[in-house]
Amino acid sequence: MKNKILESAFVRWLGSRRLFAWLSNHRLFGKVFNYEMISYILCGLATTAVSYGMYFLVRIFFRADYGILVAQVISWIAAVLFAYVVNKIFVFDSPGWDRKTLLREFIPFLTARLLSFGFDTLFVYLTVGVFRWNEPLMKLLSNIVVLLANYFASKFIIFRKKETVPEEDQP
Repeated sequence: MKNKILESAFVRWLGSRRLFAWLSNHRLFGKVFNYEMISYILCGLATTAVSYGMYFLVRIFFRADYGILVAQVISWIAAVLFAYVVNKIFVFDSPGWDRKTLLREFIPFLTARLLSFGFDTLFVYLTVGVFRWNEPLMKLLSNIVVLLANYFASKFIIFRKKETVPEEDQP
């Protein structure tokens, strides 16, 4: 699957762009602009589409004022479930679909997403609602922090690769 994505028309097109080529071949930036980061960003865009799609789909069925909250909750749940699956499969290549593995990964994944949701909500409330700072800029800043926090939580905690012990060191 990974090779299929790397050989896709979009990735080939992206790779043909000078800026991307420079970034991916740069000794410092090349470590960041790799398959994992690109797939994380693409999966994030797809997750955003799922969230927006579900939000407006639910809004069509719940037109009353409370429909906004219902739509927000359902779209967030759908987005988190979708994000877990695509991150597991496409970004972090995490094997195992047994119950134990799913619980070991999904509970921390959900916890990280709840914490980032709380941070996002509090940050925007304080910076925009209380301090009256620039709303689009504060929302963008909050989204960048959430994106980075979720990526590092997924990479180093949730989907981290287990250390393998060389055969000669095993008893």
